Amino acid sequence: MPHGGWAGELNIVAYHPQTEHLVHIEPSIDAHSWKKREERFEKKFRLGREYIYEDVFSWLSPETPLHQIAMLVTSSRKDLCGATVVSIDEFMRQIKDEIQQQGIMAKNAIPEEYDLLRTIQMAINGYYKIV
Repeated sequence: MPHGGWAGELNIVAYHPQTEHLVHIEPSIDAHSWKKREERFEKKFRLGREYIYEDVFSWLSPETPLHQIAMLVTSSRKDLCGATVVSIDEFMRQIKDEIQQQGIMAKNAIPEEYDLLRTIQMAINGYYKIV
């Protein structure tokens, strides 16, 4: 998607058809001021709102709610250009907590195609028991 650099940058867009959850994550480990971040992220999220419905998920209604997240090193603010600010550590804790809820692999293994998530499940929950 050659649209002003939006697709050339690291951004994550996902849609869950059962829950109709549409998410756009813009991760950054920059050390810029909040003013500079506002300039950069305003453009990223504006382009995301435009191209996600136009090019990525063109079959989705533009009324489908879009949850935008700025994933930063810290989250001293909770909002950036209309997006939720989440720290990298908070995001990783969410992943860990959800994987932990899956339990041991012997009873509820994460599917094989998600090898990184399975590895985390094995490290956190173990195969037969918590290690």
